[in-house]
Amino acid sequence: MERLLITGITGGQGRLVAKRLADQFEVIGVDRTPWEGHPHQIRVHTMDLRKKKFEDIFRRERPTAVIHMAFVRHFRADPMVRHEINVVGTKRLLECCATYGVKKLVVLSSSYVYGALPENPYYMDEDTSLNVSRHYPDIRDLAEVDTLCSTFLWKYPEIATAILRPVNTLGYYVHSAIGAYLKLPWVPTIMGFNPMLQFMHEEDVAEAVARTLETGLRGVFNVAGPGAVPLKVAIRETGGSAIPMPETVARGVIERLFKMGLYHLPSAAVDFVKYPCTIDGRRFRDATRFEPLFTLEETFGSVRH
Repeated sequence: MERLLITGITGGQGRLVAKRLADQFEVIGVDRTPWEGHPHQIRVHTMDLRKKKFEDIFRRERPTAVIHMAFVRHFRADPMVRHEINVVGTKRLLECCATYGVKKLVVLSSSYVYGALPENPYYMDEDTSLNVSRHYPDIRDLAEVDTLCSTFLWKYPEIATAILRPVNTLGYYVHSAIGAYLKLPWVPTIMGFNPMLQFMHEEDVAEAVARTLETGLRGVFNVAGPGAVPLKVAIRETGGSAIPMPETVARGVIERLFKMGLYHLPSAAVDFVKYPCTIDGRRFRDATRFEPLFTLEETFGSVRH
C-alpha cells in the first residue's frame, strides 16, 4: 500500500481524514499531542514539526503522500509560537517533501485567507488576493502558509501539490472558531449587519481531502459546502439568540473578554461576522465531482445546543 503521512493527525479533522483513508493507505501520523486509543493500523509519532528529529520520520518511513494539517488555528497560543508552528513548521515539511521523494501533497488551508472586507465580491474565486492580513493580522500566518505552499506548487511540478481552502467547518469532532461562536447561548452580532456565510460539515471536509489525494489533484482550490445563509439564520438554526450590538461596544467588550481569557476570539474577528467572505467552489467541484453529503440543516444540527 502507498504510505501516507498526516501531520496534525490528533486533531478532530485529522482523525476523520485518517479513518477515511486507512483502508487505502498505510497511514502514519505526526502530532505534538498523542492520540490515545488510535486504530491499531495507524502509526502515530508524537513529534513537533519544528524539531530536528521530524526529518527522521521522512527518512525512516519514506511516505509517498502527505496531508498537512498541523496548524495552530486558535488564538490562545503565544503569537510567536503560533507563527513558528504554522510557518516554520510548514517550511520544514516542504523541505522534507522535496528531499525525500513525496509524490502527492495536500495542504488544508482556509477560506479565511481572503479576509472579510466591505469590498469583497460574493463568491470569490481562487485568483482573488489573500487580504486577511489587512485587517486581521492575528491570522496572517495562515495566508503566509498558503503563499509558501503555492510557491512550492510551482517550484516542484513533479509533486502533485493541492492547497484546499474550505469554508467554515462545523461538526462534533472539529473545534472551529465559528463553531465556538455559534455555540454561545447569546451570540453578539454587529448592529445593522447580517452577512451571508458558508458552512460545511467536518465529514465533507474529510471527504474533500481524501478525494484530492485519490485523484492526484494539483493546484489551488476553494472547497464550498451546500450553500450560504445569513449569519442570523445560522445562529437561529444552531440554537442561539442573536444580540445586536453597536460595533464600538462589541469590539471593546470582546477585546476585554479575550484579554481576560473569557472569550475565544480577538476583536479583529468581528469583521468575519460583519462582512461577507464567500467563495466559489466550482473549480474543485469540476475537478473531482465533489458534492457535499450533508445538508445545511444537518451541518447546523451537528453543533445545535
